[in-house]
Amino acid sequence: MKRRVVVTGLGAVTPVGLTVKESWENIVAGKSGVAPLTLFDVSDFTVRFGASVKNFDVTSVIPKKDAKKMDTFIHYGIAAAKEAIEDAGLVITDENAERIGVAIGSGIGGLPGIEAGYDSYLNGGPRKISPFFVPSNIINMISGNLSIMYGMKGPNTAIVTACSTGTHCISAAGRMIQYGDADVMVAGGAEAVIGRIGIAGFCAAKAMSTNFNDTPEKASRPYDKDRDGFVMGEGAAIVVLEEYEHAKARGAKIYAEVAGYGLTGDAYHITAPAEGAEGGYRAMKMALKHSGMDLTEIDYVNAHGTSTPKGDEGEAGAVERAFGEHAKNMAMSSTKSAVGHLLGAAGAIESAFCALAIRDQVMPPTLNLDNPSFETVLDLIPHKAKKGRVRAAMSNSFGFGGTNASLVLKEVQ
Repeated sequence: MKRRVVVTGLGAVTPVGLTVKESWENIVAGKSGVAPLTLFDVSDFTVRFGASVKNFDVTSVIPKKDAKKMDTFIHYGIAAAKEAIEDAGLVITDENAERIGVAIGSGIGGLPGIEAGYDSYLNGGPRKISPFFVPSNIINMISGNLSIMYGMKGPNTAIVTACSTGTHCISAAGRMIQYGDADVMVAGGAEAVIGRIGIAGFCAAKAMSTNFNDTPEKASRPYDKDRDGFVMGEGAAIVVLEEYEHAKARGAKIYAEVAGYGLTGDAYHITAPAEGAEGGYRAMKMALKHSGMDLTEIDYVNAHGTSTPKGDEGEAGAVERAFGEHAKNMAMSSTKSAVGHLLGAAGAIESAFCALAIRDQVMPPTLNLDNPSFETVLDLIPHKAKKGRVRAAMSNSFGFGGTNASLVLKEVQ
């Protein structure tokens, strides 16, 4: 029999807050983190806004000397992980270190750091490249640095699956606990690609919203007829996962139980979802199957909902198909309407929001949903959060390359 896995700690750095508490309060209040970009000159870009992290002081988390050896995505990941570990009341000792692991990924990793390193090379040649150029930018170094900081000697890994990264990391970490490879896993995702190359690349792919430079807070509008692409976000979210009996024995508070996990591939297109979000549909069905739950127990879905024309409608249709008649009793929202698309961190923060929705019995809203572009029986929670029973919640993440992941969290019985 597989071991049960529960969430005992949460940490976050997001465009609407530097902690879980601040982020969640602002999400429920319907506040947007999208604003004009000020990190670099955007005058010649078609997009001049994004959902950046504000007022983050890395030296409050990592000594300045060490922080200089890490790209910003690592800073965010470590800050969120430290909060999650403290929230869980987790103490790592010589006795338990081998049973505690890390699984924190990123969709892209240190893109601004690579850009800066290349500028140094162009301006000064190979001798101007820092010896920390590689370890400061590669994706597994959130896990690597964190494990060294805390002495965690269990599994040390980082999954990279574009926008599904956070969900895959959390879910795979849960399976490591289920199958006895660890008792505790610190898992999630981080991303910080708001920079010249990152924004230019996504603009070139015509994936981003460009119609709201004068009103950026209105740009991320999942399901709305005026949506024209996603808004780039940045940040990190980390969860502490723990074997149920282990958590109970130490008196840990429990947010929710990890009930089911589905993962599929589209085998269709490098960026566009399969017709009817068929891959996402199968991921949801797999997650439900592994959960052993009746689908009528799912009350809320935190959608992938990026605000792209094809993706939103396809996902809504796939949810209706997966849940059948029960869909009319469910609510679904996209918190990307407030924080933008955090790429590799998106699934992690959305999973955290699902855990908080279960804790507080409130479902966050979809901002800017003024005129839905399609009919659906789902309650898309426009504008204002919805109080209501949340026995279980599903988080969906779909990424470039046709990678799909669905995670089900539920109340602990």
